[in-house]
Amino acid sequence: MKVDTPQLIAPGTTYRVVRFPFGAAESTDRFEMHQVVQPDGYVVSDWATDDRSGLIWPSRPGWGTLYGLLQWEGASASGGYTELRDQFVRDPLGLTPTPNDTTATEHRTPTPGGQFFAKHWGLFVNPATPLALRVTHNDASPRLLTLAEFKLVIHPAE
Repeated sequence: MKVDTPQLIAPGTTYRVVRFPFGAAESTDRFEMHQVVQPDGYVVSDWATDDRSGLIWPSRPGWGTLYGLLQWEGASASGGYTELRDQFVRDPLGLTPTPNDTTATEHRTPTPGGQFFAKHWGLFVNPATPLALRVTHNDASPRLLTLAEFKLVIHPAE
């Protein structure tokens, strides 16, 4: 999944699910893991306002490799961020009996120039448990996440 429509992220310690468009607006979904009609029957009506648009529902169980790419706008001139945070999470919206299982959480200090980060992580995945990429920051003002990608590759675990 890929999105280049900027998303305004409020500051604080609460992580926000990164949202992604569907259909012709997304790069590819060959294995149908990111659909408007989700496996539990829920229908996403507006990807830009519904956190469910950030969910990947694995197409099969196995060893998953997650990939994320994040690009942030610069810090505000007054009270700018000193930390950008991101993480992968199983069931961020509490749709299963064991929600909010976070992994690969990173707290990053700004670098000179642009704030562009790539990450990857491995974990076991299950079709009944959706996955998401979440972010937050500690700026005094909301900041734009200007580009994001989130991908899952599933290797059979037999």
